[in-house]
Amino acid sequence: MTVPATAPDSGAAEQSAAPGGALSQLIQQALDKGDSYQRLADRALDPETGETVSKPYLQRIVKNPPANPPTVPMMRAIAAALGKPFRRVQEATAEQWLMYKATELAGYDEEVRIIVTHLAVKSKAELMKWRYMIEAEERAQREADE
Repeated sequence: MTVPATAPDSGAAEQSAAPGGALSQLIQQALDKGDSYQRLADRALDPETGETVSKPYLQRIVKNPPANPPTVPMMRAIAAALGKPFRRVQEATAEQWLMYKATELAGYDEEVRIIVTHLAVKSKAELMKWRYMIEAEERAQREADE
């Protein structure tokens, strides 16, 4: 890591790696780019509720994550602090606390996302069954249109 030319402020981050959680890593990345816990906390304001996140809470997320994930207003505040979209912070929170890795299905509506999520946990045999049903329906539709 490159050391800044000027002395960091008293709230600058220690340069230890985050314990591995996705939200911990997002915060650590901001610290690695020269932000401090205090500057993050100063920006950590949920625009909807006015809830804030403190410097000690941000430090705990990185160094010794609490047992419970942040609330939705806290996630919005963290997103504001990091300058990241709420959805990114929400996904990182889900990954760190629920071991759930979100995947993006851009351009599809909620129904398609629900179907894909449902199929993601199926066995290979069940997936083949669903694929054959979908392909059969498409063939029947094409034949009806001819």
